[in-house]
Amino acid sequence: DPKCHAPPCCSTHCCSTQETRTKKFVFNAYSEPIHLVDVAEPVVGDSEVLLEVKAAGVNQLDVKIQAGAFKQILPAKLPQGLGHDVAGVVLQVGSGVRDFVVGDAVYGRIADGQLGTFAERLVVAEHDLAPQPRNLTAIEAGSLPLVALTAWQALVEQGGVTPGQKVLIQAGAGGVGTIAIQLAKHLGAYVATTASAKNADFMRELGADLVIDYRTQDFEQELEGYDLVLDSLGGEQLDKALRVLKPGGLAIGIVGPPDPAFAKAAGMNVVVRLAIGAMSRKVRKLARNLGVEYRFLFMQPSGAQLRSLTELIEASTITPVVGATYSFEQTPQALEALERGGHRGKVVVTMS
Repeated sequence: DPKCHAPPCCSTHCCSTQETRTKKFVFNAYSEPIHLVDVAEPVVGDSEVLLEVKAAGVNQLDVKIQAGAFKQILPAKLPQGLGHDVAGVVLQVGSGVRDFVVGDAVYGRIADGQLGTFAERLVVAEHDLAPQPRNLTAIEAGSLPLVALTAWQALVEQGGVTPGQKVLIQAGAGGVGTIAIQLAKHLGAYVATTASAKNADFMRELGADLVIDYRTQDFEQELEGYDLVLDSLGGEQLDKALRVLKPGGLAIGIVGPPDPAFAKAAGMNVVVRLAIGAMSRKVRKLARNLGVEYRFLFMQPSGAQLRSLTELIEASTITPVVGATYSFEQTPQALEALERGGHRGKVVVTMS
């Protein structure tokens, strides 16, 4: 009925057919600030759930996507929503959803094609979600998915860390670092990390056996014979990381450069795969000359892996570290705070 969209609307029929609206943050072009828009509430598919967002973690990946760092390999469909982490409550479920019901508290890292957790409500695939850990607040849960899954996929899935191995976690006070230290220690590794002197005691509390002050010490001169390095810095620091590995050791980079294996797994065309191969040729050559291996990790969402992590979280083996929180309206400031750095753990946007 066309009259339903023309005020005043008083009938039950009109009110039930009006479009539901929601707010979300988007950017219209790379390197432009995000801004709030009013959009139609997303439609729930058969294997999806509609969430009321309670909290959303802010990640370096969000900053890089907004800046266009991955536009050559993963171009955004502009205008583009932003945000990967979410903790929320289920409002509606698709006909094929079996694991969740309305009212469930859940958390997850949404798929790249659905980006936009800086929103009041959003639709998420069922298989990307897990029940929120019972011992966490929504803010704590919202801080975890991307960094926890990154640590799991690097140390467990790709690295296969076993007791007694030596692991270096770069930037231990950051979002990934704080979780990776705890997970590596749980796996039985000897854990070294780089951090500022003011964070040294905190790194040890998380489980680090050795803390290298990146301001006064060169970790390449302090470390040798390591089995695995989780690198979140890239560039010269990645080159140094390769040199602290023992023969046969593995460096896993989460900021790049991407490698041909990533391009192949992502199904990219030959031209793009060749371009990506060129981007990482230097570091792969250095790795070969040193008798070690370099891999690029672009973390993938996984509700199943989050369930495994939830067991560790509920056992207090892994504890989230939230460094700062911002209101939904302050989402742009939250991104700026992440770029400035200087905090421990994660920045989180909360709807509370």
